[in-house]
Amino acid sequence: MKDEIFFNQSKYIKEMLKKFGLEDSKPTKTLMSTEIKVTKDDEADSVDSSKYQENPKNTHLEDLKRIFRYIRGTSHLGLWYSKGTRIETIVYAESDHTSDYVDCKSTNGVCSFMGCCLTSWFSKKQTSLAISTMEAKYVSAEKACQQALWMKQALIDYGIRLDNIPIMCDNKGL
Repeated sequence: MKDEIFFNQSKYIKEMLKKFGLEDSKPTKTLMSTEIKVTKDDEADSVDSSKYQENPKNTHLEDLKRIFRYIRGTSHLGLWYSKGTRIETIVYAESDHTSDYVDCKSTNGVCSFMGCCLTSWFSKKQTSLAISTMEAKYVSAEKACQQALWMKQALIDYGIRLDNIPIMCDNKGL
C-alpha cells in the first residue's frame, strides 16, 4: 500500500446519500433499468437530464434516485496508481458551434486523463452565443485550461507536482 496511491470518493458519496436520505437505499448494478425497451427516435433532439432542473417530473426524480443507488453500490471503486510512476496528465477539449437549434448556443466538452484513467469530464452549453466556430473552440479551450489548473492545484495535496499539462483540442477553427 505504501507504494501505491488510491483515489476514490466514498466519503463524499456517503455524505451525499445521507444529505438526500438515501443512505439505506438498495444498491443497483446498472444506471438504467434493464426492463425498459429503448429505441432511437431520429426525429427527436438528444436528451440531457440537466435540462429538467427547473421543472422536474416524478420520472426525473426516480432516475436521479437510481443514479444514487448505483453510486452507492460502486463507492468502493476508485483509481490506483503506483507511487513514483510518471503520471501523464492530458486534458481534451471539444465544442460544437450552434448545434442547439432552439437558442443557437454551442456546447463545450472537456475530459481529463491521469495516465489511462479518465478522472473528470463535463459537457455544458456555453452561456453566451458564439459568433463563429473559432470562438466556440476558444471558449472550450478556456474551460479545459481551468480544468487543468484545478487538477494541478488539487494534486499538490497528494505531493504530485505537474509542470505542464497538455491541452488537446481541434485547432481547425483556431
